[in-house]
Amino acid sequence: QVQLVESGGGLVQAGGSLRLSCVASGRAVSSRALGWFRQAPGKEREFVATISWSSSTTVYADSVKGRFTISRDNAKNTVYLQMNSLKPEDTALYYCACRQLGTVSKYRTDYPYWGQGTQVTVSS
Repeated sequence: QVQLVESGGGLVQAGGSLRLSCVASGRAVSSRALGWFRQAPGKEREFVATISWSSSTTVYADSVKGRFTISRDNAKNTVYLQMNSLKPEDTALYYCACRQLGTVSKYRTDYPYWGQGTQVTVSS
């Protein structure tokens, strides 16, 4: 079993930055891929970014490419999402997720473990 706790959300003006953190606890977390997803009101949960167990592979949604950076610190069992040049359309509840495997995936069904989410609101 894996538990995930996100933090770092908040209210920011357009063009600003935030860094989300997610602390993972449980069995073999450092050998699993981690990802970030988001869900805006009235919309489906969508993929944002993912990172492999070794950090050798990262994948981003087109909508955040060049603005967001995913990273991880296996010594701290923590994954980060650095968000720059934020836009009002980035407003959503951001979720951290963990795979069973170490390889990346963009599909939410490949992630059996989820955190409770942290709210990000970007004002115009």
